[in-house]
Amino acid sequence: MATPNNTGISHSLFILLGIPGLEDQHTWISLPFLIFYLVAVLGNSLLVFIVITERSLHEPMYLFLCMLAVADLILSTTTVPKALAIFWFHAGEISLDGCVTQIFFIHATFIAESGILLAMAFDRYVAICDPLHYTTALSHAVIMRVGLAVVLRSFSVILPDVFLVKRLPFCRSNVLPHTYCEHMAVAKLACADIRVNVWYGLSVLLSTVVLDAFLILVSYTLILNAVFRLPSRGAWQKALGTCGSHFGVISMFYLPGIFTIITQRFGHHVPLHTHILLANVCMLSPPMLNPVIYGVKTRQIREHVVSTLSSQWKFC
Repeated sequence: MATPNNTGISHSLFILLGIPGLEDQHTWISLPFLIFYLVAVLGNSLLVFIVITERSLHEPMYLFLCMLAVADLILSTTTVPKALAIFWFHAGEISLDGCVTQIFFIHATFIAESGILLAMAFDRYVAICDPLHYTTALSHAVIMRVGLAVVLRSFSVILPDVFLVKRLPFCRSNVLPHTYCEHMAVAKLACADIRVNVWYGLSVLLSTVVLDAFLILVSYTLILNAVFRLPSRGAWQKALGTCGSHFGVISMFYLPGIFTIITQRFGHHVPLHTHILLANVCMLSPPMLNPVIYGVKTRQIREHVVSTLSSQWKFC
């Protein structure tokens, strides 16, 4: 139950409602959440295991894919277990510190995924447009530095969010109509000026995810320009095949987010539960679909997955 309004008290406990308006359907809604989460955990864990254990996969594309799988595991584990607790046990209580921690990991991991996708686009660009310098441009040392830069960027730009939220007094409602804590959703409950939160959040979005998406678009424009200059149709198909999986993953990451932003900005008559469901699609789709897409589209990974599962089956 929400704490009564009291301007002298700042809430230290919040209540996550889940999906408002669909409370009687929470049990049924939890089933796809559970299935998506299990697929995400099993698929990404298997992907990480295969890339780490198979030396033949210690190449830039697969190492970046391993980073993406780790980010997917963090993103899904940060959001889904709490949502399932709300759906099954009505356990929507979350402390302010817990809420801020969830905000940090959700946003930092989302930005990290965007950075990894940009690195993977650069990998495809070098592989197709400058193959002679591929091994030098993307050595293991370079990949390690890129991974460290992705992590440092995501942590450094999101860390101020922690202090921006913690400084706010929450003396209005403590009820969040959502399945997880999101920066602006929490900030809107504050009884203080939140313009700094709004503008900082917008600047982070523009300088990270939007900039990454633009650079990925530029890289694929250059890639396509190079591909269509190749002498044979077979070369075209091979080059495009190497980019197909990555392009599918990019689409699953950016398109739901773009659709959600458009709906939130212009869909004033769209029910609240639709906004919440779309936000969860953004969190659930990439972790679930990334290993599936790469497992189906990438021959080397597909073969190693089959080999690993077959050996485990024989052992059992």
